[in-house]
Amino acid sequence: MVRQHMRAESLADCVRDALESYFQQLDGHQGANLYQLVMAEIERPLLETVMEHTGGNQTRAAALLGISRGTLRKKLALHGLG
Repeated sequence: MVRQHMRAESLADCVRDALESYFQQLDGHQGANLYQLVMAEIERPLLETVMEHTGGNQTRAAALLGISRGTLRKKLALHGLG
């Protein structure tokens, strides 16, 4: 979506916009497992962006995410990022 006037949009606003778009695309059909779908869609780009931001430093990335380095390593491997 291209916005003519750039403004800082909160993460919550971005998620809300994405979910509203998702429900419109369902066009009345029943969705399923929405929680798992959202978590799966968000986790990979979250990890990619944090790893890029920290220059690949897993210790810093884990601290930024508020998870242990071991958990981070498992999540990176799960998403093929490790």
